[in-house]
Amino acid sequence: MVKVVTDSTAYLEPGVAEELGISVVPLNIHFGDEILRDGIDITVPEFFRRLDRGLEMPTSSPPSRSTFEEVYDELGKTTDEIISIHVSSKLSQTCAVANAAATPILGRCNIVVVDSLTTSLGLGILATAAAKAAAQGKHLDEIVRLLRGIIPHIYVVFFVETLDYLERGGYIGRAQAILGSMLGIKPLLIIEEGEIVPLEKVRTRSRAVDKLFEFVVEFSHIEQMAILQKSPVATEETLLLIERLEMVLPDIEFPITTYGPVLATHVGPNTMGVIVYEGMV
Repeated sequence: MVKVVTDSTAYLEPGVAEELGISVVPLNIHFGDEILRDGIDITVPEFFRRLDRGLEMPTSSPPSRSTFEEVYDELGKTTDEIISIHVSSKLSQTCAVANAAATPILGRCNIVVVDSLTTSLGLGILATAAAKAAAQGKHLDEIVRLLRGIIPHIYVVFFVETLDYLERGGYIGRAQAILGSMLGIKPLLIIEEGEIVPLEKVRTRSRAVDKLFEFVVEFSHIEQMAILQKSPVATEETLLLIERLEMVLPDIEFPITTYGPVLATHVGPNTMGVIVYEGMV
């Protein structure tokens, strides 16, 4: 049976990885000289508590090659087919490290590394789909085709409270960040072809929430979606957005999904967004 590997940026409901046999490789979070494994040495709430204290700006790095090699070697004892699905290569070097780790093993195990071009729930949807297909006895090439079909149908749109993280990540220039902060601009961003790109500029959080609502209701078919924020506890804004969405889309559920430390190093705290999987009609 095909074995599935993903990374800690994937949002999976508790127990799903164990139930479906998905191996999750942790990325690294850096606070100064301190290196913590995402989801193992630091949880999402702990990360945001440290971030809120504002003592140091965190960064992230991919898992080491040896970490991937250990996972592939272990799985290779029970299978000769592995699919390794990871956070967008535009946000992390995880795919590159996974490919480097897979190369020496390819003679005895067929490993395909898939760039999800997304993260969070989007990556979780892909890993889950792959694991379910594997459990149904699908072959590696069939699962790869399945994922290639799903990827273009996953959309992530969000707005940020502070421009500092986007500036540090090279998404905007210093002058843009200063001017944007002075004007109180909250950019609406989209993950497009795996990259964070500007979609629109708004001045207030309430207007940004309006834009999220407008984005979601444009879809004629929604297979799955979630509201993205740093805490699982619904805020006043979140409740308002859900209430408005339920009026227009009464048959859709709108769960709250927390985004993790790795995405937070790119967009900062107090980000709010939506992830939509429109399904393949």
